[in-house]
Amino acid sequence: MHDSFSLDQIRAFIAAVEEGSFSAAARKLGCAQSAVSDLIRRLEEETGVKLFNRTTRSPTLTTAGQRLLVDAKIVAEAANKFGSASHSMARGLEPELSVVVDVYFPFAVIAESSKDFREKFPGVSLRLHVEVLAGALEPVLERRAGFAVVGGQALGESSIIAERLFDIELVAVAASDHPLGRFDGPVPTEELARHVQLVLTERTAVAIERDHNVLSPLTWRVADLCAKHSFLLNGLGWGFAPRHVVGRDLAEGRLKALRIEDHAPANRFISMYAACRGDAPPGPAGRWMIDRLQSATGLNEQGRWCKPERQLGLLA
Repeated sequence: MHDSFSLDQIRAFIAAVEEGSFSAAARKLGCAQSAVSDLIRRLEEETGVKLFNRTTRSPTLTTAGQRLLVDAKIVAEAANKFGSASHSMARGLEPELSVVVDVYFPFAVIAESSKDFREKFPGVSLRLHVEVLAGALEPVLERRAGFAVVGGQALGESSIIAERLFDIELVAVAASDHPLGRFDGPVPTEELARHVQLVLTERTAVAIERDHNVLSPLTWRVADLCAKHSFLLNGLGWGFAPRHVVGRDLAEGRLKALRIEDHAPANRFISMYAACRGDAPPGPAGRWMIDRLQSATGLNEQGRWCKPERQLGLLA
């Protein structure tokens, strides 16, 4: 047995099976029937395996041919991916897009955009990381990611350039059976200070001393939004959460939105940005993804995310 069979032979073999005859395979491949017959004959000689029974009017696969057809399709698909990836790289397209996403960002948007990304760039791998606030910037600064989706309050590095995507709303909430959930009317800030506030904390060393919307000296800190959501539902404290995460809980009465005295409504919105290093802008795939995120559906006239019912996964 020799290992010198070609991709043309493999593709002729697959086409003959899928089209049902050598003549139909020839039409599909744009060549003469004799060329297809010759390719398959040489493939059988090179492998030492009879692939087709030719005693019937139309050639049928042998048992060995049925088994090798599976491997042949794997080889052909790998060759197609290799060709697509090499052509993309020759055009300057990145072979992999690495993106870091702030946990507050609506993952319905990420999922929908990624589906379109797969169709647009089938040869580009997507690597997605999830971090909290400024933690999303570290991989970008260290050149481990092409860009980050991050809240504006985490920006500040002079080497970073950012493009606004849209705003998300943070809502102060507590479980309906929590003392604050039973509070009638606006909640004074001094009342908030008497209760544990659940705070989503950043995992980066540079952000340890920086807090956002912390109004109580009593805090429990978690580094996972799913954990914070579960703690809120179980009445372990109150806290701020994205409306697209807690919208269903508010509508069904598991959580209650808190009106806080002297807390301006504008402070409850976070502008989300696509941020990258100024000296390392995204390639074509990254640029496309940023544009797709900017055009996300579910935004109101003010450019704020407003479709909580479309949130995916455990936080729905």
